[in-house]
Amino acid sequence: MAAVPTNTPSFGKGVAMAGSCLVILGTMPIIANSRPTDFDALSFAFFLSAWQVVFSLPLLLGELGTSTKGIFSANLPATTQRRTIFIIIATGAIFGLSTYCYVLAVEKAGAVNAAIALQAYPLFAILWESVFLKRHKSAAELALTGVLIAALTSLMTGGTFRLDGLSVWFLVAVAVPFLWSVAHVIIREVLTTTPITPAQVTSFRVVTSTVFLCLALLVHAGPDSILDTAMRIDLQKFAVLMGLVYYLELILWFYAMRHIAVSVASSITVPSPALTMVLAALVLREPVAPYQVIAFAVITAALYGLILLGNQRVRKAKASPGVHQRDDASSPE
Repeated sequence: MAAVPTNTPSFGKGVAMAGSCLVILGTMPIIANSRPTDFDALSFAFFLSAWQVVFSLPLLLGELGTSTKGIFSANLPATTQRRTIFIIIATGAIFGLSTYCYVLAVEKAGAVNAAIALQAYPLFAILWESVFLKRHKSAAELALTGVLIAALTSLMTGGTFRLDGLSVWFLVAVAVPFLWSVAHVIIREVLTTTPITPAQVTSFRVVTSTVFLCLALLVHAGPDSILDTAMRIDLQKFAVLMGLVYYLELILWFYAMRHIAVSVASSITVPSPALTMVLAALVLREPVAPYQVIAFAVITAALYGLILLGNQRVRKAKASPGVHQRDDASSPE
């Protein structure tokens, strides 16, 4: 995500926030797969998103009571207003779909595989940079990208590299960072051309996602099923917990960007699947195969290599007059 400038950045605060994101990202698959089996993926995605809306309101309303009104105080031209509304709706729908895919992938592919699959985000960031920003990658970056793809292929095929071992559900898991990257490309215009705040971006996102998922659930299950699920405390406690930690991860990531570079924050959150592995084995009794550990180690090393090379490119660009580089290639959701 794009960083929000501040006059008093604190490296320690940024690291603490990114570290909190690491813990949350590592824990989320465990929470999702700990829910009762009769709490299906679409219903869970809808209710956790609805609770995200609830948890986002205090910060959003608190901002409105101060001088920081963000986009609500902006006198935007009519065309910019229409474009902003369209972007919010489009990205909200994409994030809603990604939330459903996330829950479904964690359930079907397993918490460990899904957690590692989310590390594919930089691959798609590199793709969009090449397509839209015409940035050519070095031989080293392309080599590391190839290593990432090979490691993901190993996971996708159960460590066999054979098509008959291909997991469709792992592909669903990889679709999550793909959808994130598409939405980030679209929403970047709003972040860079309007005074919208992190709290507003997050709130608008979860509200639109909730509406999108509500419509899908109404078609799939009907209003009676939604009401029945809403009244079950044994189900809702998991939706509340997941909605809370997911919202905290989103807002902490945004505010971490006020203090540290995206590449630094990304390097902190890269090991989150390791926490998922430990918790999956202890809490879910999910076995962790040797090929998963190897693939994760390879992916982690490749990601750190890409982050390092990206930082070198940014430093060179800053040393070259007239060249502008963005430090967001490794940003997670």
